[in-house]
Amino acid sequence: MNQFHIEGPNRVTGTIEAGGAKNATLPAMAASLLTDEPLELRRVPRVRDIRTMARLLTHLGVDNEADDEVVRLCPTGAEDLDDAPYELVKEMRASVLVLGPLLARRGRARVSLPGGCAIGVRPIDQHLAGLEALGAEVALEHGYVTAQARQLTGARYRFGMPTVGGTENLIMAATLARGTTRLENCAREPEIVDLAELLNAMGARIKGAGQETVEIEGVETLSGTAHTIIPDRIEAGTYLVAAAMTSGDVTVAGSRAADLAPLLEKLAEAGCRFEQLEDGIHLSRDGELRARDIVTAPHPGFPTDLQAQYMALMTQAEGVSTICETVFENRFQHVPELGRMGAKIEIDGSYARVYGPSPLSGAKVMATDLRASACLVLAGLAADGQTVVDRIYHLDRGYERMEQKLTTLGARVERV
Repeated sequence: MNQFHIEGPNRVTGTIEAGGAKNATLPAMAASLLTDEPLELRRVPRVRDIRTMARLLTHLGVDNEADDEVVRLCPTGAEDLDDAPYELVKEMRASVLVLGPLLARRGRARVSLPGGCAIGVRPIDQHLAGLEALGAEVALEHGYVTAQARQLTGARYRFGMPTVGGTENLIMAATLARGTTRLENCAREPEIVDLAELLNAMGARIKGAGQETVEIEGVETLSGTAHTIIPDRIEAGTYLVAAAMTSGDVTVAGSRAADLAPLLEKLAEAGCRFEQLEDGIHLSRDGELRARDIVTAPHPGFPTDLQAQYMALMTQAEGVSTICETVFENRFQHVPELGRMGAKIEIDGSYARVYGPSPLSGAKVMATDLRASACLVLAGLAADGQTVVDRIYHLDRGYERMEQKLTTLGARVERV
């Protein structure tokens, strides 16, 4: 099992390139099920979740090949394939994104329920209710969702709460529905905007992506196209936090400040300086860190996917910071591991109180999920001595060559 060995403390400086957004690439790949023409995606990150989705699409009759950061998806015409088995779906919750496209184009789908995950239960009930509103017959049996519809029909559907995957699934399904679909209380993440831009380039008619209400006028067919994935705001934010945590000076080329506004505002309040460049974000810190509270929320609120990294930062800040996690019920699993390194953190339900600054010392710690992995790596950069982060396979789901990028910035990190 792979580990990271980190010799600290480190001060990270220099420039790295933001990779493509994993969370934008996955629905873009699923969109290949909506057409019988080739789809080319550029700036695709080489991470484990992308490989998992590629295997699932191959199973569903979409050939794919990767060349550096380009993935080409070519439907084979095997449209009798509609089954997404547990063996593939269990590896990645985003596999459920094939449900809407399969139903819209092939009229049926059988997709394994993804279940829960380490950071909490993420049900797909709103995905299913939305598809039923479009005219699908949906059933749950033997751990699978089965859905069928001769022709989806446009309708009005309001999400009970914003859901990124649900919004993406229904937008894709509605592109081939008859008539106009109006989706309300939609998730507003940049990745949804990117998906809508891809679909519109394929011939869809989508208005309002990135806003609470999205309207989709159904079309008969979609064509192939080429599309460049947006930069990964969570990866970029992680490296900016690394600079803040180590009194560093880092430029993340290709990143977009507008997508990271909640994080950048908090980093500025905490004592960092940042600058939006023509093609990237520059951040530095050379004074003391000040404790600042955050509350996670759907976009444009503070991203839950940066909560763990921000908590690591607050262990080095002067004062007491309160972190409220409102998105997932079990996303403080990194707290005991930070405690092993010397952090002083108290948990009270959905609140964590971080007392700083705490001198961190290297220790052997275990990653429990993707973002917790990044949190522990950041803590290792600031800790005295060697930190060993176990179960790095979690990290590899969403960060491409992290040890190489950190080494480029002067950190002492080795994959073992």
